[in-house]
Amino acid sequence: MKRYIVNVDGVPPSPSPISNAVVVGNQCWISGQLSVGDDGNYVPGSTLEEARRAFEHVFRIAKAAGFSTADIVYVDLAFIDLADVNEVNRLYAELFPEGQRPARTIYQAAKLPFGGRIKVQAVAAR
Repeated sequence: MKRYIVNVDGVPPSPSPISNAVVVGNQCWISGQLSVGDDGNYVPGSTLEEARRAFEHVFRIAKAAGFSTADIVYVDLAFIDLADVNEVNRLYAELFPEGQRPARTIYQAAKLPFGGRIKVQAVAAR
């Protein structure tokens, strides 16, 4: 099975020693994304603002790896405060139309890197 690393121009570099994604066969495993700007620094905001920015990075990575938003089959969301789930659910419904919504896990984390409010990671498959 073919395996390759995806690092994407336009997605800020991680301060951690990770790849943006790894493609194995027909699957793309996208590393957790936070709300970071083009310079790689954390951009604070509401959970909704941070989620939107993190999803933009996930989608950009998927596209660079040759996958579309419709190919995303699983999303993992780590929240600092589960009280923000409903607000992010509305964004999720906008980003993934009915009939294309991936499976998903939601959990509360004690802490996220850089003081982030939400982390988004995903798996795409063809």
